[in-house]
Order: sequence, then structure tokens, then C-alpha cells
Amino acid sequence: MKTIGVFGLGDMGSGLAKNLLAAGFKVMGIDLKPDRMAAFEAMGGIPAASPAEVGAASDAVFVMVMTGAEARQVILGEDGVVAHMKRGGAVILSATIKPFEAREIGAAMEGSGIHLIDTPVSGGFPGAQSGTLTMMAAAPDAVLDTFAPVMEAVSANIHRVGTRPGDGQTVKACLQSLIGAQFSATFEAAALAAKAGVPGQVILDVFSTSSAGCGVVNNALEKIIDRQFEGTGSHINTMHKDLTISMGLGEELGVPLHTAAAAMQIFHAGRTKYPNGDNWVCTRVIEEIIGAELHRDGAQ
Repeated sequence: MKTIGVFGLGDMGSGLAKNLLAAGFKVMGIDLKPDRMAAFEAMGGIPAASPAEVGAASDAVFVMVMTGAEARQVILGEDGVVAHMKRGGAVILSATIKPFEAREIGAAMEGSGIHLIDTPVSGGFPGAQSGTLTMMAAAPDAVLDTFAPVMEAVSANIHRVGTRPGDGQTVKACLQSLIGAQFSATFEAAALAAKAGVPGQVILDVFSTSSAGCGVVNNALEKIIDRQFEGTGSHINTMHKDLTISMGLGEELGVPLHTAAAAMQIFHAGRTKYPNGDNWVCTRVIEEIIGAELHRDGAQ
């Protein structure tokens, strides 16, 4: 039985751990929050005291942290994975970070004997918990073939999007620019319906069966009309960070991102007003401006 490490046991990492355990892997994990560590141990995981302990014990490790700086520390720090993992192992970088940060990590790992699979994911909390994530995987084919069973344990769709570190993060930045725009358009449409007095259920029924209906729109509308703005597993900080990465890539490449920029400002407003909220809380900011709320059974 292979041992797989998981760095970060929050909404996403806990799902990775759960599905790896279900697939028969031994899983060692670490998180800064004691409650997450306790929950991980209760599901059958092995809590670790340090990144070095995880690296030394694991054949592959998932890195599901928030920022590039955190990923770099976990992977390359003195107490990190590369310094302690046996040769032939793999770092599966499933966190969403800036493409250049992934490239820098990959360059620093050259000659270590440890493989880097740059594979951010999409699917959010539901996808992580159900093992149906989409992975945007970048590494040589031989490496992806070797570690396919580990990745398949947490994912329903594994797309091979490149061979170099940063390729996966670049595709994810493109994807998030689109998802951010879909979210923001949904928030505005919901507020428009609220002001016009249209019941939320009507909007959901129509949108979900129209050409505009999709998982992003339908899920956001469900949360809005049921007024579920916190604790749904989609904290606004994550999407705000991802849009920042998309905008940064656009700046780097000289690509105008007008719609993503508007989405960025909507998420910035939501995060400023409701820092503990989830993505859909942005709708509340617009609703407060217009003096109407969208509920399932009607506007209020």
C-alpha cells in the first residue's frame, strides 16, 4: 500500500484525504488548525507533526495550500518535502498559485529526483468531497502515467495540459477568468430579478433549463435564493485570489480582461464587506444598494 501525503486539510484537502483513504491508500496529513487534524484522524488518516515527516513517509504528496509562498515553504523549505522525500516520489501541486511561482518551484526542484506534477483542480468543495474534481495536469507523460492511480482516486477528469511546471496553473487562470465572470453575471441577474419582484424559484427554473444554465450558475442561484452566504465550502477568499492570478497573467501577457476585471471588483466589494462570506455573498452587496433581496418564494 502506498502512502500519500496531504498538505492542507480544509474544505478541499479533507476531500482529497477522504477519497484517497477510500481508494485504499495510507494517508498522512498536516494542517495548522487542530480541529482539522482531529477530523482527519477520525476519518482514518495519520496526523503528522511536520512537513518533513510527511515527505519522508510518502510516495507522493498533494499540496493544497492557499498561496504560492506557502507551497514553496512546504515543498522547498528546510523542513519541506524535497529535502526528505525519497527519489522517485512526486509533489502533486493541486493548489492554485501564480504560474511563475509554479515555474520557480519546478526550477528549484531540478536535480532532486522528485517529480513535480503541476495540477490545479476545479470542482470546489463538492468535487473535492465526492472525488469528482477536474485536474489540469502538467508533467511528462511517463510521470503522469506512474501517478495516475493516485490522481484518479480524487478526480473524475484528468486533462493533460502540458509538460512543464506552470502549464497547469496557466490553464487554471484562464478557467477562473471565465468562472469569475459567470459568477458575477449571476449575482447581477439575481439582484435584477429581486428588484423586479420575480421569485427566486422562477429565476432558477428558467436559468437552469436555458442555454445559460450550468453548474456554476445553478449552484450560485441555489445558494442565493436560500440565503446561504457562509459555510458552504466556497469561501470568497479563494475566488478573489484566483481572479487576482488571472488578472496578473493578463497583465504579464498584455491581454485585456475587461469582464474578468469587472468580476474582480465585484468580488473585491464582497470580500471587503463580508470577509467571512462565501462567493455568493457578493449578491448581498448589490442587494443592499437596490433595497431588495431574492428569496426562493419571492423578493423581499
